Amino acid sequence: MEHLIHVLQTDRSDSEIIGYALDTLYNVISNDLEEEEQDDSEEENLPKQVDDLGSQFTEIFIKQQENVTLLLTLVEEFDFHVRWPGVKLLTSLLKQQGTQVQQIILVSPMGVSRLMDLLADSREVIRNDGVLLLQQLTKSNAAIQKIVAFENAFERLLDIITEEGNSDGGIVVEDCLLLLQNLLKNNNSNQNFFKEGSYIQRMKPWFEVGDDNCGWSAQKVTNLHLMLQLVRVLVSPTNPPGATSSCQKAMFHCGLLQQLCTILMATGVPADILTETINTVSEVIRGCQMNQDYFASVNAPSNPPRPAIVVLLMSMVNERQPFVLRCAVLYCFQCFLYKNQKGQGEIVSTLLPSTIDATGNSVSAGQLLCGGLFSTDSLSNWCAAVALAHALQENATLKEQLLRVQLATSIGNPPVSLLQQCTNILSQGSKVQTRVGLLMLLCTWLSNCSIAVTHFLHNPANIPFLTGQIAENLGEEEQLVQGLCALLLGISIYYNDNSLENYRKEKLKQLIEKRIGRENFIEKLGFISKHELYSRAAQKPQPSFSSPDHMMFDHEFTKLVKELEGVISKAIYKSSEEDKKEEEVKKTLEQHDNIVTHYKKVIREQDQELEELKQRINTLTSQNEQLQGTVTQQVSQIQQHKDQYNLLKVQLGKDTQHHNSHSDTFQMNGIQMEEVSKLKEELEEWKNKHELLQGQLREKDSVIEKLKTSQLEMGATEQSSQTSKSGGLELSNELQKELEMLRSQIQLQSAEISKLQIENQRLQIMNTTADPVLGDSGATAANNSELEGRLEQEIKELKSEVKALSEEKESLKQHLDSSSSTVAILQDEKSKLQQEVAESKKEQDDLLVLLADQDQKLSALKIKLKDLGVPVEDEDDIESGDQGDEDEDGDEEEQD
Repeated sequence: MEHLIHVLQTDRSDSEIIGYALDTLYNVISNDLEEEEQDDSEEENLPKQVDDLGSQFTEIFIKQQENVTLLLTLVEEFDFHVRWPGVKLLTSLLKQQGTQVQQIILVSPMGVSRLMDLLADSREVIRNDGVLLLQQLTKSNAAIQKIVAFENAFERLLDIITEEGNSDGGIVVEDCLLLLQNLLKNNNSNQNFFKEGSYIQRMKPWFEVGDDNCGWSAQKVTNLHLMLQLVRVLVSPTNPPGATSSCQKAMFHCGLLQQLCTILMATGVPADILTETINTVSEVIRGCQMNQDYFASVNAPSNPPRPAIVVLLMSMVNERQPFVLRCAVLYCFQCFLYKNQKGQGEIVSTLLPSTIDATGNSVSAGQLLCGGLFSTDSLSNWCAAVALAHALQENATLKEQLLRVQLATSIGNPPVSLLQQCTNILSQGSKVQTRVGLLMLLCTWLSNCSIAVTHFLHNPANIPFLTGQIAENLGEEEQLVQGLCALLLGISIYYNDNSLENYRKEKLKQLIEKRIGRENFIEKLGFISKHELYSRAAQKPQPSFSSPDHMMFDHEFTKLVKELEGVISKAIYKSSEEDKKEEEVKKTLEQHDNIVTHYKKVIREQDQELEELKQRINTLTSQNEQLQGTVTQQVSQIQQHKDQYNLLKVQLGKDTQHHNSHSDTFQMNGIQMEEVSKLKEELEEWKNKHELLQGQLREKDSVIEKLKTSQLEMGATEQSSQTSKSGGLELSNELQKELEMLRSQIQLQSAEISKLQIENQRLQIMNTTADPVLGDSGATAANNSELEGRLEQEIKELKSEVKALSEEKESLKQHLDSSSSTVAILQDEKSKLQQEVAESKKEQDDLLVLLADQDQKLSALKIKLKDLGVPVEDEDDIESGDQGDEDEDGDEEEQD
């Protein structure tokens, strides 16, 4: 071996001699050749000797860690004659001394990464042997498993499986699946990485089966079996609950569960694949409400369609079905009901009188369980009893409802309750397996349900039967039944509410003391947990038994025994005074729990109110923002109206100047009196219209007065609400600021209205000066001065009104500072003010339009008068003429 290793070290350039050296070492260390050449006639201990020899040679080789490092370097060579024998040699080393070689590779720089490159080799022989090498490398070593997984192993292996044809592939698919199992089993980190990498979705095509499922090859069955096991690895009950739950949800969302249910209901599927599929579906739905609900909705493709649960239960209670298949169906039913109160209720409801199908057209799950419970096959009895016990697990409501179930035993006899029928079969001395199943059902049913205990004790034959069973000295087979009878009697004492005078706790304890003896009772109770089959059942939820005779205990029932064994032992030795004290403590605890529940309810209600108030605050805040936006929009619109008004005023001034420059050219030549009289009538009509507009302006003034009074009333309201809640103060201040903004806008609009009134007076003066036929220039000047006086008086009045409004604004501000008005009142007032602003704006728009129309028509009338030769002079022309005369007189005085 030293010489061979020396060749590997020194003759690296000669690939042929390196290949021969590696092959030689492989033949020396490996046991494959000797096992193939071995004859049946040779001694039986020869394989053991060969194993020892190969292991010894491996120890010699790996004693120097540099040898393994050298081998890793050679495996990197691309030359086929070097790489392939290197891979085989390293695989053989791992088979012989796996743990030691794993440690050497783990500490070697990039050791695992080098071996991962084998999966990318284009030569299938090396790639396939690389898969076998990684199988040996990843066995029972979580650190190497993580490195391999993070070196993109999942992606490469799934690609190989897809290339090879999924379940229809050959031995290579099987090897890849075994490697995937090594990477995922009991490795939470890799399982999470597999799920987060969306690799569960890539498993769905594996389970696509056709309608014709006959003639499956042995390799396909093996591949599919391994694929199902890989799914179970991800959702195993031994995994952390959070990881299992996330994988279960991912399998539902990607359609993997639906695909498995399709196989479950398909025809022609081999029995072992069907059994493993049932076990896989069981663990995919276990404890996951969404998956359990879907499974409840699956129907078998029969006519008429039946629920998949019913079809499976028919197989479970059918003694002609294979034992492993019946165990798988029981496990599936248990997983369907695990932490699924909705499913439990649906199963129990099929037994209740109000829901049983009177026509008998369809068989329900409850009827199948009752049929199995009372059939002649002891295995069916046991399976049905355990299944029914799971329907009652941790559900006191259903335990009480099941007491209503009545069974018709024979024609002419009155019906008996399900509880009574179970005890009747117990007392008839049936098979041990049947009695064990019924006792487990009764213990589950009566535990933590005082009403069921009272019903059980109400039958006078039950307690004597139990005490008789426990007191007898029977064989080993009956010891298990005795232990379960002791447990049932202990449950009847521990959960007894003392409602029956003859079967109070104290009397039952005295009965045990007289008939059995306390020590003997405790000893018989301990038979259960000491039984070998009890220990097996306690290990994992799935019922796995080597033969039907070993089917005695259920996993969930072992938890119940562990929980009750201690408390029952204590309850037997407690005196009546201690029982009373315990009852008082229980009542106190119940009262305390009720108080806690009440306060929890109050806190929940307060939380809801708080959420509602938060929503209201958010709503009011959003409304406030909307109102602020509306105000901003209105301000911009008012500014636009101002601009339009100024533009109209400028245009009107230009038209007046143009008219003044040409007014002296008009003459009275050829005027007709009829046309003049018509124009006078039209002028009178326009004067009437103008007076109507003035009336509208007065109405607007009254609207402003109403707004003032509403503001004063609001101030009084705010003054009276000073004692309101301080909680809304901040929101009130914000709304008050907005209210002040609205009032300032009203004042601006009042100023705009005063401007419009002034402009209206100007237009009225122009109208009065446009008719020179009605009076001479002296009268016009007198009217002009009178109008100017009125205008000045109105301006003073408007200024005083503005001043009064300003004073009122100050007083309102003082009132608002001391106010804490509620949000609802402010919102109401604010909306009213906004409505008034909108109405004011609309009236302003109408007024502007009317004034513009009047201006246009006056201009048209003046033009007609000019065309007819009537001289038209307005106030501006007269003023300009008077000013010219005064200037001439001044010039003459200066000259003098």
